[in-house]
Amino acid sequence: MHPKRWRRSTHLAVGAAVLVAVVALVAASLLFVGDRQTDALAAARPAPVAASPGVVPLAEDAEIPTEVGMSVALAKPLADPNLGILTGRISDALTGEPLWQQADDLPMQPASTNKVLTAAAALLTLERDATVTTKVVAATDRGSRGVVVLVGGGDTTLSAAPADQDTWYKGAARMSDLVSQIRESGYTPTAVQVDTSLYSGPGLAPGWDPADIDGGDIAPIEPVMLDGGRTQPTTFDSRRSPTPALDAGRALAVALGVDPATVTIVPGPPTGPELASVDSAPLIERLRQMMVNSDNVMAESIGREVAAASQRPLSFAGAAGAVSTRLAGEGIDLTGAKLLDSSGLSVDNRLTALTLDEVVGEAAGPDHRELRPLLDLLPVAGGSGTLSERFLQAGTTRPAAGWLRAKTGSLTGTNALAGIVTDRSGRVLTFSFLSNDAGPTGRLAIDALAATLRSCGCVR
Repeated sequence: MHPKRWRRSTHLAVGAAVLVAVVALVAASLLFVGDRQTDALAAARPAPVAASPGVVPLAEDAEIPTEVGMSVALAKPLADPNLGILTGRISDALTGEPLWQQADDLPMQPASTNKVLTAAAALLTLERDATVTTKVVAATDRGSRGVVVLVGGGDTTLSAAPADQDTWYKGAARMSDLVSQIRESGYTPTAVQVDTSLYSGPGLAPGWDPADIDGGDIAPIEPVMLDGGRTQPTTFDSRRSPTPALDAGRALAVALGVDPATVTIVPGPPTGPELASVDSAPLIERLRQMMVNSDNVMAESIGREVAAASQRPLSFAGAAGAVSTRLAGEGIDLTGAKLLDSSGLSVDNRLTALTLDEVVGEAAGPDHRELRPLLDLLPVAGGSGTLSERFLQAGTTRPAAGWLRAKTGSLTGTNALAGIVTDRSGRVLTFSFLSNDAGPTGRLAIDALAATLRSCGCVR
């Protein structure tokens, strides 16, 4: 799935050659035909074309919706019983002032809107081009020559696919590069071990269902995996492996011609010389894939990067604590928050609509420009990621398609949205809606509620 590479240099070279030829011809003609031909050429030139850009800035003086107008417009979608228990908050992006709120301080199950907090903390804490490194080390301290150790550095996107094949994760590091470097070192491996000591604590968070491994939502969180633990590397809904780090070690063994049945997980990092290393894609690319596709495994690994930078344990608790502390330090109200993971998969997580709207508001507002990329990471209604097939119902949600961007959240009985929208008057609004105990059409109901922010005349 690599984008086509336009051969711009060739086009420029050809264009330059044509331009030189045209100039030469015109110059030659001027030498022979005199002033009348010069006048004719000038008259034949087309009039200048005025550009009409497709992306234009919004006026800061666009009318702000009123609380009364907002309440009137939202009354009908709010009456849908499929919303279940609904909390929410809508604010003006420029001023941060709330325009509507409903129990926005009530802790609710946030599902994957929790990833908004993880992404924000990562942008505040880490460099956008930060990478994580997977290494192979000769275990000379293990008493047996020929043992190599695959050292997990937190990259869950490493791929065993050949270099000329696509992987699920754009820019993923390749196992084949590790193998090439090992062979170039002249070292002859006889056995492969895997070091997973970077992460601590259990592989599954409290409130996770182990059945979600086969369901494709999660894998045990270990510091080295192939394709996020997918057993079908390029399939979104692929089941995940219950032993992702061991699988990565076995893939390395096969590539090196070592018996994969002998691969083991070993305690503690080795101290021998490094034979090979590969780096993940930059943080901003991994955040994009995490947010657009709501990737739980990637969210947990990025949460641990925030924990590492904050000198906290690289565990579920350490990552969640690091994310919460970083955001609280920026003034985000985390009253009532209870986070047991970085992805939102735990059914025991709790967040308020106030917290979510404040995080999005800080990204949209003028004070935290380092958070501005968060807005670009949000899926587009009717256009990308987890919103690509939503907001397409004619007469209800379609008016918001292309105008609304939001992080989705879905668990059994839970639907959530947190994001940003430009209303009909050109005013930018932030919003968060959390729906628990939702009915069978709860997702359509929450989409209709959010779409109203685009189509309503809320300035009255």
